Amino acid sequence: MNILSTIFAFVIALGLLIVFHELGHYLVARLCGVKVLRFSVGFGAPIWHRRLGRDGTEWAIGGFPLGGYVKMLDEREGPVAPSELHRAFNRQNVWRRSAIVAAGPIANFLLAIALYWLLFVHGMPGLRPVVDAPPAGTAAAVASFETGDIITRVGSARVDTWQDVRWQLLKHAIKRETVTVEVEDDRGAHRQRTLDLGALESKDLDSDFLRAIGLSRYQPAIVGMVEAGSVAERAGLRPGDQIVGIDDTRVARWGDFVTVIREKPGVAVVLQVVRGAADLDVTVTPAPKDENGKTIGRIGVGPIDGPSGLQRYTVRGGMAPLEAVAAAARETVDKSVFTLQMLWEMIFGRVSPKNLSGPLTIADYAGQSAQLGWIYYIQFLAVISISLGVLNLLPVPLLDGGHLMYYLAEILKGSPVSERTLEMGQRVGMIMLFGLMAFAIYNDINRLVGGS
Repeated sequence: MNILSTIFAFVIALGLLIVFHELGHYLVARLCGVKVLRFSVGFGAPIWHRRLGRDGTEWAIGGFPLGGYVKMLDEREGPVAPSELHRAFNRQNVWRRSAIVAAGPIANFLLAIALYWLLFVHGMPGLRPVVDAPPAGTAAAVASFETGDIITRVGSARVDTWQDVRWQLLKHAIKRETVTVEVEDDRGAHRQRTLDLGALESKDLDSDFLRAIGLSRYQPAIVGMVEAGSVAERAGLRPGDQIVGIDDTRVARWGDFVTVIREKPGVAVVLQVVRGAADLDVTVTPAPKDENGKTIGRIGVGPIDGPSGLQRYTVRGGMAPLEAVAAAARETVDKSVFTLQMLWEMIFGRVSPKNLSGPLTIADYAGQSAQLGWIYYIQFLAVISISLGVLNLLPVPLLDGGHLMYYLAEILKGSPVSERTLEMGQRVGMIMLFGLMAFAIYNDINRLVGGS
């Protein structure tokens, strides 16, 4: 079922992004008076097609789904009746041709803005960035982060969730900068922490770079699950109970609680519990259990996790519709610029090319985000739509950006680029794109096989 849901989520995502991209080309072509012969989602021989509209435009689904195209009337691709020459793409001036080509990536950016607008109006739940004690020697430890610090600002940017923190720090991390982080300590005082990201290596950015610098989420000892018939159930523990002490010794986090319980098989302990507004003492005797030849204690509870259960550590702020438009546009621009920065740093070796993902990884992310809920799936769609828009604007022949590069040259020199140049560009572009796709798929296979 997981495989089927992943495939379904990937197909929906791919179809939506391709349709919006090609609709951008199609609509602007029609506005410019250009005749559209075919609108295809996917390449290769059509597995489905219909002719619709006054011009008999063929709407098709190709057998190879990784892309799409809009075929327009063009003298370079076949004879054109004299009565329709004015509707041929190649007969349009350079500004109209540029608008038609640029419309595809622009449609992807507009889709991302629309998706972020929806998320901002609805409100995106997230975990507040409450910091756990950083490991000794890490950048966070050197910066004097402490348990319970709530990160409120990274540089000049306000942050409300761990996702915000990761995003803002990543922008500084790829440049290996030193950044000022504002925190609110457990007494409500605001303090500055200076976080030096200069020691990060490119491999640190491949996975969870927050852990590489010593930042991790504080997980309070809140019971999320109580096993039926367990020691905990018989003692009266309930989901939502917060363990604040064991035998009058303070417990700050779930890991501390688990450590003590494991070390007390068969020994009665008194848990200090906060349940709503009440303080309770609950006596439990951890049941002995053999684990790798060692006897440990176990009471049959699991931690609470995720925004739905950690209300006290969760934020969710919706915006007014007009405010959300500006915020969605800023988010789209911000992520577009960052994508270009990542590509630039990758070219110069400061970011590992392992970060390049292909269709297998994208399909995996589609499935994971869909299983987490529609909010996470919409976020995934917005990010992929931005990536598709940026990728298509790169000055690589065969991509929209390559055509725009030719049109810029045409504007500067006053005449179209020669057919010889176009032919050579197509060959180079094809080699580059196939090489890039092969490398991305190689990364995908490495992640699947090696788990990295």
